[in-house]
Amino acid sequence: MFETTMVQVAEQPDTRTRIVASTCELYRRQGMAGTGLKQIAQAARAPFGSIYHFFPGGKGQLTEEVIRSWGLMYGDLVAQVFDSAPDLPTAIEWAFAGAAESLAVTDYVDGCPVATVALEVASTDETLRLATADVFTDWIDLGVKRFEYTGLPQAKLRELVIGFVTSLEGAFVLCRAMRSTEPLHAAGKVVLAAAHAALAEVAEED
Repeated sequence: MFETTMVQVAEQPDTRTRIVASTCELYRRQGMAGTGLKQIAQAARAPFGSIYHFFPGGKGQLTEEVIRSWGLMYGDLVAQVFDSAPDLPTAIEWAFAGAAESLAVTDYVDGCPVATVALEVASTDETLRLATADVFTDWIDLGVKRFEYTGLPQAKLRELVIGFVTSLEGAFVLCRAMRSTEPLHAAGKVVLAAAHAALAEVAEED
């Protein structure tokens, strides 16, 4: 559900698009620090010089593009899950189950490049920190907007969505380390319980 495959990359004729997509895949699997520009060029089937042609700022500029483009794409995917679910609890169940399934299918190698880069550069590169912060903020705003229909107060809804994002991202880290989907399933249950409690509170007030 949340997968981006190299087959999709191969179908893109545009060199710049291939570079960004290939970098995203490599960052998901091995992080920014573990990925070199030569490896990116090879994965994208592009001349090495084309990286600097499209990204004069080098790896930093390319990484910012990867963060922002992946953020938009992942946000769209999650939004599709949210929009297809009949209610908030179901959306949470589907999101965590889909994430667990995708991670298992990729043998626990595909993580979230945004979170990976954030952990690597949050205290050393302000430009990239801001890019990751923008993506996370957009995801939170997206979730709050999608679930306004629940009638939950804005503050409570924002708190719940932040819990959703942090639980999902944190569970990804544990799943990859433990090579098990148990953390995602456990985190999903915790967020689901919080959602049920919040919805019950609103129902009682009505």
